[in-house]
Amino acid sequence: MKFEIKIQIVVNHKYKNMKLSDIKNALENLESVNFILPNGAVVSQHFHVTEVGAITRHFIDCGGTERIEKKVNFQLWEADDYDHRLGAQKLLNIISLSEEKLGIGNLEVEVEYQSETIGKYGLDFDGIHFILTSTQTDCLAKDKCGIPEQKPRIKMGDLSKNACTPGGGCC
Repeated sequence: MKFEIKIQIVVNHKYKNMKLSDIKNALENLESVNFILPNGAVVSQHFHVTEVGAITRHFIDCGGTERIEKKVNFQLWEADDYDHRLGAQKLLNIISLSEEKLGIGNLEVEVEYQSETIGKYGLDFDGIHFILTSTQTDCLAKDKCGIPEQKPRIKMGDLSKNACTPGGGCC
């Protein structure tokens, strides 16, 4: 007899789009700081946080609405100093100094990391590691751009024989 065992690991992330206070709370219980990329690769342990900053985007969307977006930005960088390790307390000190000098509030955090080009990521935490999450662009004014609202997908097997009626949304 041949047996096949499949193991599925499900990680329940506590945060989605972490705020600065979330990071500080997480760091309180850590000794080391580790980041994982969306593809599962680990950012090298000898990374540096070269910047903690306040980012403000003031823009007009394609529908003509003026918008202001504010975030805290962490920039991760790797050098050839392979013995370097950033401890949790050191990162807390950098954050504290940034809050004091820059007046950074409890804003959402984005992370920049150099790969083929500078990538922008969201941030999550799994209880041990900080997880860099993929970000995407989106139209903020779909109603003004003529982008149709996506119709809900319905499986044909879920419909009863008489369920499709004019105006019922199934066709």
